[in-house]
Amino acid sequence: MSDRTISQQRTTKETDIKVNLNLDGTGKSEINTGIGFFDHMLEGFSKHGFFDLMLNCKGDLHVDSHHTIEDCGIVLGNAIREALTDKKGIRRFGSCILPMDETLVLCAVDLSGRPYLAFDGTFTTERIGDMDTEMVREFFYAVSYSAGMNLHVKVLNPGNNHHMAEAMFKAFARALDEAVTIDSRIQGILSTKGSLS
Repeated sequence: MSDRTISQQRTTKETDIKVNLNLDGTGKSEINTGIGFFDHMLEGFSKHGFFDLMLNCKGDLHVDSHHTIEDCGIVLGNAIREALTDKKGIRRFGSCILPMDETLVLCAVDLSGRPYLAFDGTFTTERIGDMDTEMVREFFYAVSYSAGMNLHVKVLNPGNNHHMAEAMFKAFARALDEAVTIDSRIQGILSTKGSLS
């Protein structure tokens, strides 16, 4: 198997982000964004997707959490896209229906090269810990468009806001893990067009 590890850095006036991602890891993570709940979500993404993820972000949190979370999504999406290189042999599609206590979340991924986000989930609080709940959708939007993936996230059974957010990140991890998996039956690119871009 080829090495699917990528390092990225993105620096703007709003954020300074360094990411190291290994798609074929064991779920090790070292996350520091300055937003505790967001760190917890990314740690869950790493653990349940078996991705090794090191992410450090220094953002303008004196403004709010928006730039930090959105820019982390952009950099993570870019890292996923670059780590996949030509996408030869990957399953391309992945899906997961994940329960977390009373909540149930569906996530489906297509690494088609065509970005799109369908997000269906409503939070009943403005914040979870120190993270604005409206930023959950913004994170997935940033990841989907930077990675060039079709991403659907849908809450099938709502409940506790913490549970819904956590189930989203874990379901995304499981679906993405399936989609990036190398399948020996696949010769070249899994597309009748011969291209995933």
